Amino acid sequence: MTTADLTAMTGLELLRWAAKQPADRPSIGRLLGMTFDELEEGRVVLSLSTKPDFANPLGTVHGGIAATLLDSALGCAVHTTLPAGVGFTTLELKVNYIRGVAVDAGRLTAVGTTIHVGRRTATAEGRVTDERGKLIAHATTTCMILRPEEGRGL
Repeated sequence: MTTADLTAMTGLELLRWAAKQPADRPSIGRLLGMTFDELEEGRVVLSLSTKPDFANPLGTVHGGIAATLLDSALGCAVHTTLPAGVGFTTLELKVNYIRGVAVDAGRLTAVGTTIHVGRRTATAEGRVTDERGKLIAHATTTCMILRPEEGRGL
């Protein structure tokens, strides 16, 4: 088995590579059952299926599931725009919850799109919808760009 050099891949190449990796590879995506549905420069679509393990004490899907789905979609949207060897980290995530979700609601889909990608920071926005297209939550993020020449690359 050949090990990929992740530092030689652009953000988009790295995410396309990661999307093809075995489902048993440890990751937040595996833990929650997230899948990449679309990957293009500046836009990412991720989804997952709700399940009883996602319940909060009230018996609905915990808000952290939507927040994690949004953080992943928005961060990955930013990552798709970055050159090889350049990384990012979330500085801020602002989530607005619109409605609760039943644990048997089915598939939730997050769409993340970049707003601005600069040298040091990037911003993105996104939405989570249910299978009927109903808005569940929306968010914005600010990410810090990590460049190797500044001692902060991948």
